Amino acid sequence: MKFPRASGILLHPTSLPGRFGIGDLGGEAQRFIEFLADAEQTYWQILPLGPTGFGDSPYQCFSAFAGNTLLISPEMLVADGLVDQAFIDAAPEFRTDKADHGAAYIWKDQLLKEAFSGFSHSTSVELRGRFEAFIRENDFWLDDYVLYRALKADNGQSAWYTWPDELKLRDERAIADAHERLYEHVAAEKFSQFLFFRQWSCLREKAREHGIKIIGDIPIFVALDSSDVWCNRDKFKLSPDGTAKVVAGVPPDYFSRTGQLWGNPIYDWDAMRREGFGWWAARVYASLRMVDIVRIDHFRGFSASWEVPGSDETAEHGRWVDVPGIELFRTLHNSLGELPFIAEDLGVITPDVERLRDIFHFPGMRILQFAFGGDAGNIDLPHNYIHNCVAYTGTHDNDTAVGWFASTVGADSTRDAKEISREHAHCLAYLNSDGKEIHWDLIRAVWASVADTAIAPMQDLLGLGTEARMNLPASTSGNWEWRMSPDAITETITSRIKELTVTYGRQTRP
Repeated sequence: MKFPRASGILLHPTSLPGRFGIGDLGGEAQRFIEFLADAEQTYWQILPLGPTGFGDSPYQCFSAFAGNTLLISPEMLVADGLVDQAFIDAAPEFRTDKADHGAAYIWKDQLLKEAFSGFSHSTSVELRGRFEAFIRENDFWLDDYVLYRALKADNGQSAWYTWPDELKLRDERAIADAHERLYEHVAAEKFSQFLFFRQWSCLREKAREHGIKIIGDIPIFVALDSSDVWCNRDKFKLSPDGTAKVVAGVPPDYFSRTGQLWGNPIYDWDAMRREGFGWWAARVYASLRMVDIVRIDHFRGFSASWEVPGSDETAEHGRWVDVPGIELFRTLHNSLGELPFIAEDLGVITPDVERLRDIFHFPGMRILQFAFGGDAGNIDLPHNYIHNCVAYTGTHDNDTAVGWFASTVGADSTRDAKEISREHAHCLAYLNSDGKEIHWDLIRAVWASVADTAIAPMQDLLGLGTEARMNLPASTSGNWEWRMSPDAITETITSRIKELTVTYGRQTRP
């Protein structure tokens, strides 16, 4: 797909401000869209929107299809007549400087029960009709997911592969009995999903009205403890007890000397092929109903994946195993039409990965923070960009621009002091910068480049340091918590990014 010359901002909805412990799909999200339009931006890039589990990572979700109900706006439930204003007025005091996933989950669980009770007593024919239509339109994933969540709650939130055998192995009679026994919980879970997608649709319409396109994200892998794996065990390399024979990760890299052990189960691609890649077609179809463009996370894994024995504690001793990516993407193209994909082609990129990307004309990614560790031939330097790529100052996995420039040994990568010093000197010389506003210097370089698409994380527009970092790969705590303050976006910031966007010809609206 050919992308126009344009630009955008990366900000996950959980990072939006608000008083309910976590960002949501309500007023602040709508105001962010208005900011993007005022600043002449074209794209709002987000992270995966699925329901997160332990660790709060949007890349480890309970479903590849469901929505994260933590993002449901309480005010919009009041507007729909499902919850009284008094209920949300009595909400506890949440911290506002970080996303408090745990506290938000406890309160919003009560909120959603209140909303379901309100719906049960509602006489709104319109709302009931929309709910029933939602159930019909999403039956290809919804029934399995809500039963999985109900059973998970019924089993103390334990992973599905620890459940009694008849449930773990989805015995037909046991599943039918569970549906009947947990009917109310299943119905409530369906309604919560309806609320999420109802609110997301409202936000999408707001974006369309303002000419903003949303870039979503599909993680290549799914979590072992997910409805996807529980319902499709034959499509993954699992042991008879449901545990993973091999798990996903990457070999030693910039972020970790022992590699990154993600722990996700690996697909049985032969089984996927025999079924015509139907699960993948359904997954991409569902994603493209929600967003305009999809970033394919860990794109190199569609050429070959790093398989690590399931019992290993690091990713050092894995091996590359071929994946039928060309066959998969051809099948998806034939069934879904043009694929508006961005290939996250970072890491160990070999000619076969480049060929896979280029056969389908997917734009790859260039990260300016990675540009200054080599010589003039480094592909992440702006003078080496091509038109068909997406250039970033950094991503959710990088430190902020200011944090990166102030980095020290061992803080965020495998670099030593000499390498860091050389990178910083190269950066200042390349950008002709004194370093006082290094974040704006990096943004300007990306915006001025020939890359069709330029993206900066919101933290870089705000000039924030490492305290605002979203994620540190290969770490297990303190991630996915950053939130923007309510008064962070100023007229100065808006006019400044607008000026750069207009100067470098990236505005796409008349």
